[in-house]
Amino acid sequence: MSGPYEAVWRERQKQLQPKGYMPRARFWPGWTPSWIVKITPLWHAEDSKRWLSVGSMTSSLVDETRMEDGKLVCIKRVWTDDKGSHIAPMLSKSDGPSNHSVPILDAFVDPADESFSYLVMPFLLPVCNPPFHSVGEILDFVDQVFEGLVFMHSKGVAHRNCSKRNLVMDATAMYPRGFHPAVDFMLPDYSGRAPMIPRSMAGVKYYFVDHRWSLYFSPGSQPRLVIGNAGTRDRDVPELRRSGPYDPFKMDMLLIGNALDQLSYEEYSNIGFLTPLILSMGRRNPYERPTAEQAFHQWRLVRR
Repeated sequence: MSGPYEAVWRERQKQLQPKGYMPRARFWPGWTPSWIVKITPLWHAEDSKRWLSVGSMTSSLVDETRMEDGKLVCIKRVWTDDKGSHIAPMLSKSDGPSNHSVPILDAFVDPADESFSYLVMPFLLPVCNPPFHSVGEILDFVDQVFEGLVFMHSKGVAHRNCSKRNLVMDATAMYPRGFHPAVDFMLPDYSGRAPMIPRSMAGVKYYFVDHRWSLYFSPGSQPRLVIGNAGTRDRDVPELRRSGPYDPFKMDMLLIGNALDQLSYEEYSNIGFLTPLILSMGRRNPYERPTAEQAFHQWRLVRR
């Protein structure tokens, strides 16, 4: 059945539908499970599927369909005055293929409670779901990650939570008939398996998401240091174990190195060529780590 968080999102449809967004049946106000009405097997019912990203009672995310064109989107509820929630729209306004910060398609204040706002984004999938099928696909992924990190840092933004879970992809082109947001290998109506094109043929773009801990430094501001341990949940960050200021841009380098390390050793065994770069980005002394530009240059030398 449904949880309390889903009931909350059903109530929020009063704010979302006038803005042009339609929920799945499960999130309609007054929803009655179809498997009860039609005596359909539970596992065949589309509205029995929960999106795991909204699997907690305090979830701030929900999937919706943009009514004007049928595009699957993700809507996030944020504090209106939260600084991190303003960084994603700011980065989204910067055009160019090197921008890999999550696109913000729409943003509006909750008319029922102006202390909250909604950010509308494309519905994005984890980078390893579906899995990579070739080294070439991983090369493209690493290219885009460094390209996006260089861009973000050049705009004065340190992410501070760029772990593997916050690196995602727009897989729209891989699924010509679309996919179900809760079970991506199924069609949107759950009538059968979703045909899929390999990412190397379809072409995908990778993005950084979740800017709630991100920090913006205006051009020329120095020193670009912060204090405190807010940010990443990655416990392998030495500067967060010490008191005193630290460079959040150098922390990003460690986090991206850790993400690549997970990809290399937990997911795939034939990409050892990443090891020297991972080691340089993971140095315990933050000031010995490369900048994003230096790491990207080092990567391009490896990639030749």
